[in-house]
Amino acid sequence: MKSILIIGMGAFGRHLALKMTELKNDVMIVDKDAAIINEMSSVVTDAQIGDCTKEDVLKALGVSNFDVCFVTIGDTFQSSLEITSLLKELGAKYVISKASRDIQAKFLLRNGADEVVYPDKDMAEKLAIRCSSNNILDYFSITNEYSIFEIPVMQNWEGRSIENINVRKKYHINILLVKNGSSIMSLPKADYIFKGDDKMIVLGRAEEVLKLADNI
Repeated sequence: MKSILIIGMGAFGRHLALKMTELKNDVMIVDKDAAIINEMSSVVTDAQIGDCTKEDVLKALGVSNFDVCFVTIGDTFQSSLEITSLLKELGAKYVISKASRDIQAKFLLRNGADEVVYPDKDMAEKLAIRCSSNNILDYFSITNEYSIFEIPVMQNWEGRSIENINVRKKYHINILLVKNGSSIMSLPKADYIFKGDDKMIVLGRAEEVLKLADNI
């Protein structure tokens, strides 16, 4: 369990606060809009009305006591930048700020952000990759190069082992997990025999996995 501060209750900030609370974290939210704070106050640990571009407001929150501070301001980038910088000046341990463009990310990182997230860009990329093939069931980016995918097994893999297919060398993927209904096998061994309705969680480059998925 961690102590979390979330500044800005737009759609992203609200979803983040709800999920962080669901995961049993202590969550404080702050926004200038009293109506939003009143609406959210019953579902988080603490809620404050305030303009966090003002240093005295942030000081009163005791930002150095939080494990992670999120800046999820969506209306003006200037406010996001000012708050990010002030958080670091006041001793915030770890600051994650929201950006919508690369240039914003550069300024945020230069002015105190430890990490920058692109929720709109990330969701658009995930949706594009998932919808590029009927056989991409889910997708999660790890780095610019590697991602994790959920895909069904190829029809001609049924009854054959991982070793027999030579999955890693031939398809350039690593199988992390195999699912079949409620049955889950983590890091299956080379002698694992595929069933026709198996689903795999694999690690690989997007172009390699999409090429495989198109042939399923």
